[in-house]
Amino acid sequence: MALPARMKFGIFMAPFHPVGDNPTLALERDLELIELLDHLGYDEAWIGEHHSAGWETIASPEVFIAAAAQRTSRINLGTGVISLPYHHPLMTANRMVQLDHMTRGRAMMGVGPGALVTDAYMMGIDFSTQRPRMDEALGIIIRLLTETDPITYESDWFTLREARLHLRPYTQPHFPIAVAAAATPSGLILAGKHGTAVLSLSVLAADAIRTTLREFWQVAEDTAAEHGNTMNREEWRLVLHVFLAETRKEAFEQARVKAGHYQRGYFENALGNPAHFDGPQDRIIDAMVDHGAWCVGAPDDLIDFINRLDEESGGFGGLLIQAAEWGTREQVFRSYELLARYVMPHFQGTMRSLQNSYDWAVERRDELTTLRKQSLEKARRAYPG
Repeated sequence: MALPARMKFGIFMAPFHPVGDNPTLALERDLELIELLDHLGYDEAWIGEHHSAGWETIASPEVFIAAAAQRTSRINLGTGVISLPYHHPLMTANRMVQLDHMTRGRAMMGVGPGALVTDAYMMGIDFSTQRPRMDEALGIIIRLLTETDPITYESDWFTLREARLHLRPYTQPHFPIAVAAAATPSGLILAGKHGTAVLSLSVLAADAIRTTLREFWQVAEDTAAEHGNTMNREEWRLVLHVFLAETRKEAFEQARVKAGHYQRGYFENALGNPAHFDGPQDRIIDAMVDHGAWCVGAPDDLIDFINRLDEESGGFGGLLIQAAEWGTREQVFRSYELLARYVMPHFQGTMRSLQNSYDWAVERRDELTTLRKQSLEKARRAYPG
């Protein structure tokens, strides 16, 4: 295995709440989930930015993170992701620096070009400009974080005049930065160019794409070498749809209806993505699991899935669960608890020594039991009364 000695676990929270669900209560559940993950020992949570299509209700990940930081003590909180073409780079940098201070160094900045065409359309942004603008904005933000001299810069969509950060970062030299990468290499190219971490999203959506994980990472490494940077696999996170229960049968029964509605109602109907399965909605979950896109089952199923991803990718540093409510509130929270109790230890070095200790005790059981009996017999002979 090429996984690190202690793999990171977290969630990627868009979030996804079906239209018709009370949005105020849904946001409260999102905050409660972050609290639970903090209690269970998850490493990080990445919070999205969306402005349309009904399901993804957080418009400002920074506002959500500020609230979540007050309810937690150790979990790292990242923007997953800020759509850079929607914001002036100086404002983005200043907001993240403020979060860096307010969280005492637990803030992380994930960035992307903007995932929803409907968002860009409402703001009058030409879709073809989003990735170049993201590249340009990220370069300026990194300069603002690492340089102290004033920066003057003229773009076709923003201007800097003797600009500098009002407040320097709490984390030195600055908070972690990650670029979102989906089904094309563009995000990995930008990560390599700017020397950032990677959040791989829909690379897990189909077998035809997932088998290219090694090639995708090679793109990042080749680009990094061209720009004098070095990529770190431990800062490569893969995002995966996961739902766990005590048994595989229970997991399918609990998630079947809502998982199907999630895929068809949002990704296909709202976003217009092609269907992975052209059949009954309640059979979508079977097709997605069989196709290797989702992991639904017991904890051992996820352990096997992670090991396969390790082999196919050549190694990565973190697994993020795509936060989706496929069961009741209690079933969803239980899924995260099962992952923390029975999956995380296998990939964080806390299980091996306990297993070795148990195996040793079993192996020496007869010998040690005999010695114990002899010792007790000797004690009885020494004290006949």
